[in-house]
Amino acid sequence: MREILGRRRRLLRFRRSAGPARLGAALTCATAWQWPVLPGVGLKASGGRGGRGSRDGLGQGCACPDPECAVPGAHPFDPGILAATTDERMIRWWWTNRPTAPVVLATGGAAPCAISLPAVAGAVALTALDGMGMRLGPVVATPTRWSLLVAPYSLERLGELLYAKDWVPSSLRFHGEGGYLVLPPSETGTGQVRWERAPLAGSAAPWLPDVEAVVDALVAASSGAPDGGSRLAY
Repeated sequence: MREILGRRRRLLRFRRSAGPARLGAALTCATAWQWPVLPGVGLKASGGRGGRGSRDGLGQGCACPDPECAVPGAHPFDPGILAATTDERMIRWWWTNRPTAPVVLATGGAAPCAISLPAVAGAVALTALDGMGMRLGPVVATPTRWSLLVAPYSLERLGELLYAKDWVPSSLRFHGEGGYLVLPPSETGTGQVRWERAPLAGSAAPWLPDVEAVVDALVAASSGAPDGGSRLAY
C-alpha cells in the first residue's frame, strides 16, 4: 500500500510540472512552426486495476468512453481532429483548462506527415539512414514506437511508393492527411513521449525529409522486426 501511495504521489507531482511544458510545446508548434495542434484525450486514473492501456496497475487508462481503447490517451476525442489550429488564444484556452492534455499534431496539408514503426525497428532504421548519410528531421519516440516526421505527402503519392514494394509490413503506419501524431512532452498509455531526434532550437520550422528518402529503410527495418514486422504494437 505504501508503494502504491508513493507512486500516486509521484504521478501527481509529474502532472503538476507537466502542464507548463505541454502548453509551451503546443505554442511552439502552433505559433513558431505553424503546425496545427489540439489537446489529446489523455489518461484517467480509477480506483481499480486498469484495463487495456493501463501501465502501472493503478487503473490508469484512456479517458475516452471505450474501455478497450487501442491507443490509450494518444488520440483526439473532444475536440475532434478538425478542431486543430495554430491560433494562440485557442491553444492557451485549451491547455489552461486541461494542462496535462497530450499535444496532438494534425498531420498532412501544410503540416508534417509521419511514418511510425515499432521502436526496435525504428532504432535499426535510424542507424541505416545515418550510415547512408541521410539528413533526417525530428523523430518522436515512445517506449513502443518511433515516428519519423517527413514533408507533407498526398495519399496518391504514398500509394504509388508503396505499390512499387514487394511487401509492406503492417506494423508500419502512415500519418498523412486527416491523421494525427502525439508529440513530446506528452504522456500516453504506453508511457512518456519524447524526442529521439529533437528539432533544432530556433524559430524556423524544423526541416523535413521527403517520404521517398526514408521509406525504403523503414520498410526494410520493419521487415526484419520480430514477427516479420506484422505485429501491431502500440
